[in-house]
Amino acid sequence: MTHSALLSFEQAKQILLDGTTSITEAQKVPLNWALERVLSADVIAPINVPQHDNSAMDGYALAFKGDKAGPNATFTFVGKSLAGNPFDGELNPGQCIRITTGGVVPKGTDAVVMQEHVERVEDHIRLTHNVDRGEFIRKCGSDIRQYQVLFRKGRRLTSVDVGLLASLGIADVSVFRRPKIVVFSTGDELQAPGNPLMEGQIYESNGVMLTLMAQKMGAEVENLGVIPDDKAAIAAALRNAGGRADAVICSGGVSVGEADYTKEVLSELGEVCFWKVASKPGKPFAFGHLNNSIFFGLPGNPVSSAVTFDQLVRPALDKLAGESHFTAPITYSAKLTGLIKRRPGRAEFVRAVAQQVDDELQVTPITNQSSGVLSSMSQANCYVLVQAEQGTLQPETVVSVQMFENRF
Repeated sequence: MTHSALLSFEQAKQILLDGTTSITEAQKVPLNWALERVLSADVIAPINVPQHDNSAMDGYALAFKGDKAGPNATFTFVGKSLAGNPFDGELNPGQCIRITTGGVVPKGTDAVVMQEHVERVEDHIRLTHNVDRGEFIRKCGSDIRQYQVLFRKGRRLTSVDVGLLASLGIADVSVFRRPKIVVFSTGDELQAPGNPLMEGQIYESNGVMLTLMAQKMGAEVENLGVIPDDKAAIAAALRNAGGRADAVICSGGVSVGEADYTKEVLSELGEVCFWKVASKPGKPFAFGHLNNSIFFGLPGNPVSSAVTFDQLVRPALDKLAGESHFTAPITYSAKLTGLIKRRPGRAEFVRAVAQQVDDELQVTPITNQSSGVLSSMSQANCYVLVQAEQGTLQPETVVSVQMFENRF
């Protein structure tokens, strides 16, 4: 279905998600290659963590009668348990062993006392504080129980997740294959970096930027470079890309300029779902289908291209990759330090700098909000999120802020 009207940002995002089908092909990869990959099956814990009762402190493992041992209680020293070298035996009441953090707690142990709370005298120790039963003992399986579901299918793995898998002795995981994405830019005015500029030309920046953003999400990306503003050339590029990619990302050619052919060619070769979004920056944005590929037509202005990728393309690529555990980006309340002059009608992503001042989060808009000024994205660390119905925002207004964090 083609939507010719100007869509709200939320309408466009929902159509994108509804029009994206997740990859189902799976493969096994070693942990070294698992970062940012999406699980194609649940991960079940093969062992308990910890595998044994162990000490949470450097100190002494004690055996005593009752619920606690009081100050001046004495215990005979009978050995030691070091991490990786456990004590071979069982403790009887009145006995103790030296134990290090992570050391296996032997049978008969009632508590561990930290070394600062004892006095060592030859072959015995004396307590200087009360010690409760169970103190400083980490029980077997208290972190992870054997056979529990550790991670669900559809989770995108972080470096900490991979470390946790390694701690369970898991050497490889089943993941969905990486999405294959083709990127290209259109425009006769574009010149590749490293070449001299001719009159009227500018250096092409969107291709490399979008390629790296997609790679950062774990995709396999091919950048075709610059395609001339020629209908036949654009059609050839779309046929080529659509036949071998899961997603095609094109920068430029979706506006209403005389030489903007991308939307026209897409409608002939596939389907255009929509091409206008009530968003600033990023009003000209096309979404559709090509053969077995989804198509994203991003604006040519570099800020518009970066913002629409971040806010619209990113969630669709997450779904394409098989991710099913979506969490909306965290927003924060902040006090505006400058004026945001605007008219209602479009949702706006204002580039800004947020900083903590005493106990208050303050946010200052970047002065130049032009969609052609990429330095505004480089200088900023957040968006001020402005709803479509809002007008001019005065200084001191409390606004919603979405941090860039590690998105770019």
